[in-house]
Amino acid sequence: MFSRRHFLKSMVGLGALGVSTTAYGFTEPVVRLGVTRYDLTPPRWPAGFQLKIAAIADLHACDPWMSIDRIHGIVERTNALNADIIVLLGDYVAGHRHVTRIIPAGEWAPVLAGLKAPLGVHAILGNHDWWEDSTVQREGQGPTHARRALEAAGIPVYENDAKRLSKNGQPFWLAGLGDQLAYVPARRFRPVRHIGVDDLGATLAKVTDDAPLILLAHEPDVAHRVPSRVSLQLSGHTHGGQVRMLGWSPIAPTRYRKLVYGHARMNCDVIVSGGLGCSIMPFRLGVPPEIVLVTLGGAGVAVS
Repeated sequence: MFSRRHFLKSMVGLGALGVSTTAYGFTEPVVRLGVTRYDLTPPRWPAGFQLKIAAIADLHACDPWMSIDRIHGIVERTNALNADIIVLLGDYVAGHRHVTRIIPAGEWAPVLAGLKAPLGVHAILGNHDWWEDSTVQREGQGPTHARRALEAAGIPVYENDAKRLSKNGQPFWLAGLGDQLAYVPARRFRPVRHIGVDDLGATLAKVTDDAPLILLAHEPDVAHRVPSRVSLQLSGHTHGGQVRMLGWSPIAPTRYRKLVYGHARMNCDVIVSGGLGCSIMPFRLGVPPEIVLVTLGGAGVAVS
């Protein structure tokens, strides 16, 4: 099977045929940083209720590709967006070995503590936050280093949890799903490749009234099971395929092509961030690192 790992390695191997393109692909992760904006009003979102959400996904902290200085810059750029609420969509831990240093959670989490928004900063974990924690993988239970570091920095981590918030007297729910790929089975050829800690039913059961609901889920694939009760699902994980040409990603870690990147409409509206860091290889082409800014209660969908 032709995996994303094989594809990215093949792209790097084509360097002899396109040195400039390949060099740009390695430069893009550390040089560019954009803000992608979405303005939309989901069907279950109250008319006239405007909520600005800034989303950060897939940092993958490491030197030299996602240094502490770069994370400081991302924090400053995010704060400058003046969002009502900031959400962190997981994968803070490096997802490849082509690094000079893996940045420990005790260093990157305090930097993320600099994020500020009136309705707070809220986080979920991603698969690499679980996979790269050898103790958790060996013992089969958490919490992970990433979760402990985030909570020590004052950032709540949602794992099949929901919290009722409000802006100007208008309530809404923020729910966070446990990671869908948290554990790697001990046996190499086990039919189940990964075991999740996600429980969508239990998460939604914690929502006790009909106020609008936003769901954070690191991997977007759960969207095919998310009911229309949810107004918006925010996800990361895919990195937009990490290589995207003419709006098409040749390979991405999702079963659904419409969930590779950007806005999709399923039972609920779904926005998949292209993320900030890299996994497998420190290489991006056509999908530069981005902070996502969603304005709910806007008109239509705008991307910039």
